[in-house]
Amino acid sequence: MAELTGLTGVTIGITAERRAEEFAAALERNGAAVRHAPTIRIVPLPDDTQLRAATDDVLAEPVDLTAVTTGAGFRGWVDAAEGWGLREELIEALDGSRVFTRGPKATGAVRGVRLREAWSAPTESNAELFRGLLADGVSGARIAVQLHGSALPEFTKPLQDAGARVVEVQPYRWLSPVDPGPAYRMIDEVIDGGLTALAFTSAPAAANLLNLAREHGRFDELLTVLRDGKVLCACVGPITAAPLAELGVPTAEPERQRLGALVKLLVAELGGSGR
Repeated sequence: MAELTGLTGVTIGITAERRAEEFAAALERNGAAVRHAPTIRIVPLPDDTQLRAATDDVLAEPVDLTAVTTGAGFRGWVDAAEGWGLREELIEALDGSRVFTRGPKATGAVRGVRLREAWSAPTESNAELFRGLLADGVSGARIAVQLHGSALPEFTKPLQDAGARVVEVQPYRWLSPVDPGPAYRMIDEVIDGGLTALAFTSAPAAANLLNLAREHGRFDELLTVLRDGKVLCACVGPITAAPLAELGVPTAEPERQRLGALVKLLVAELGGSGR
């Protein structure tokens, strides 16, 4: 990631668990002070009985269509299957289906296990991915949907309504942090004016920051500060921004949904801004 300039004097809170060190290092190289307080944690894959049950369900009958929403999630699923001695059986089962992917990262993960996608969403959005599935015709089809850290009922229910049998596979499940203290302290710092920006790389992290603010008894105060735009809420993409946007919080997103693009956005928005 190329070094930029302009974040000296800026303090940014990051809420991610995955790739947090890489993200923080990139911001610090540009002069920012970083507060890291994960608002979610990931259930370890080998211990996830729900993932094993969903994998067994996929293998129980032929699959007609497969939807891959994230590269990291798909690779995690295959890695977990390998630990259970089911890797080749899973790949063979998916190879018998038409595979739909959400953009190049998901496509790369699919090709990494010798599968080939039938179609990939050009705009890398879940909405486009599931529209593509519906357009292909799903009545009577058995569909394996690889989710990431949360369910997507707004997309899976239309498949079911159209006559599909959907098997939801969730390689990562996000829960609240074991110790909410760092997140509570970051919420306090936002309200007290100590942070210039908050950066989000997943919708569950954004949503759970709000839940943690409720638990901490400072939800209304936090929402007022965020709605006023006193703290920049930078999100890697519109899906990540959705939990905030639904509550009237203004957000900024880069054109490309990438971590490096998010860093550049923060530099562009905050460099010399006087925030």
